[in-house]
Amino acid sequence: MNSEFVVDVQASEISIALLENKRLVEFNRESREASFAVGNIYLGKVKKLMPGLNAAFVDVGFEKDAFLHYLDLGSNFNTLQNFTTQVLSDRKKAPSMQKAKHLPEIDKNGTISDVLKPGQEILVQVAKEPISTKGPRLTAEVSIAGRFLVLIPFADKVSVSQKIESEEERIRLKQLIQSIKPKGFGVIVRTVAEQKRVAELDNELKILVKRWEEACQKLQHSKGVSLILEELGRTVGIIRDLFNANFNYIHVNNPDIFTEVKDYVELIAPDKKDIVKLYKDEIPIFDHFGITKQIKSAFGKTVSFKSGAYLIIEHTEALHVIDVNSGNRSKLATGQEGNALEVNLAAADEIARQLRLRDMGGIIVVDFIDLHDNDNRQKLYERMREAMSNDRAKHNILPLSKFGLMQMTRQRVRPETDINIEEKCPTCFGTGHMQPSILFIDQLEDKIDFVVNVLKIKKFKLHIHPYIEAYISKGVVSQIWKWRSKFGLGCKFVPSQSLGFLQFKFYDDKGNEINLKQETEKVSEVNT
Repeated sequence: MNSEFVVDVQASEISIALLENKRLVEFNRESREASFAVGNIYLGKVKKLMPGLNAAFVDVGFEKDAFLHYLDLGSNFNTLQNFTTQVLSDRKKAPSMQKAKHLPEIDKNGTISDVLKPGQEILVQVAKEPISTKGPRLTAEVSIAGRFLVLIPFADKVSVSQKIESEEERIRLKQLIQSIKPKGFGVIVRTVAEQKRVAELDNELKILVKRWEEACQKLQHSKGVSLILEELGRTVGIIRDLFNANFNYIHVNNPDIFTEVKDYVELIAPDKKDIVKLYKDEIPIFDHFGITKQIKSAFGKTVSFKSGAYLIIEHTEALHVIDVNSGNRSKLATGQEGNALEVNLAAADEIARQLRLRDMGGIIVVDFIDLHDNDNRQKLYERMREAMSNDRAKHNILPLSKFGLMQMTRQRVRPETDINIEEKCPTCFGTGHMQPSILFIDQLEDKIDFVVNVLKIKKFKLHIHPYIEAYISKGVVSQIWKWRSKFGLGCKFVPSQSLGFLQFKFYDDKGNEINLKQETEKVSEVNT
């Protein structure tokens, strides 16, 4: 399988697409100002105890207090809290992890009021990002994730991923880590550590320990609620979790993010550093790799997947419902049962892709086409499990019920990726009435004249729909060259598949969008 990362960096957000054999399977979009990433470690303050929920609300700087359940405190909470108190009380010298006092584990059946009190400062980590009206979900069992290992302060235990099937390899890795890990730390060995040499694992372990030491230094000088350790950027974090030998290329269209990604890849896989490429073409990077079209076809309510068959995906607050339909697909010679099985098997593959693509979590119910043969029902169940095997999120799948429904749960740590693919008419704004489209080119020329002669912006890029770009560029003397001769060679015209038919956007030479409405209002104020 050939895998590629494509990273689209814009002024306000970063979009990350994972392609497997040129097919979009994962998509992440986040604001460049987003601050609450899973994995961030904070010094928080307990605001309120909820004995009925056996939980507490903790202030970590978010507009809504974060939720911390008693079971998420971790068995070594007393030791962590004692260490945190010592660090905060001595601003000059941080206590050594090797000499840190290990206190008894907390009672598994205890209550939140036995351990916490309002106003108490505690070290916590974001386990789930804010979703809808809810604040972040926290854990006090802090950890620092690497590519091969996960470091857990005060755990002092080595665990090996259950996905490593070879018992001999599991024993080797456990003995190896026990021989090199410093005292006072626990380690979880991840699946990708299989067959890795001691030098690679030791190098990463030292990096993770150093990150913890830097976090302790920051904690030592913290006053009040503050961010202690920030998780790697979403781009690097996803690469860390997904990177393997099958990766062919990582394409990035921003020099700063390119350098960050290249440095990280060189750190974890020096022989693969040359797969990171800086994209420099004028055409938007997602258009160039065919991602824009795949997004528009995959994120709607109705998703077609094979020979007329399609899915209908509905979302509610409590669960997600997926209906499988054969559509206008012609029946096979094998009869209705064989036709239903083929559609259902193809649907299972597409559903697994959709769950990863949209990052759907919680309860998911799939209404497959009815199957009467028990062997066929078992085949469908096994196909669904196989299709979901590459999903990083924890999930649980149940066999088909007697009603033909398949129920599953999937871990949700971030808000679901929701993209509205419908295009509202940029000219009539849904009213159904607009000026003659033949005059659009004249309107576009007026906008260019305003940008060049009123706003005095000589270098800019005008993003327009590919059909419009083709129309104005055709002919012996194209409209584009007429405009360039009139307004200067600083005008660049870029076809963009993400725009509507009569939609356009201006960008300055730094990549920032020129908001013509706001600029027009500013000019009007100056003139009055």
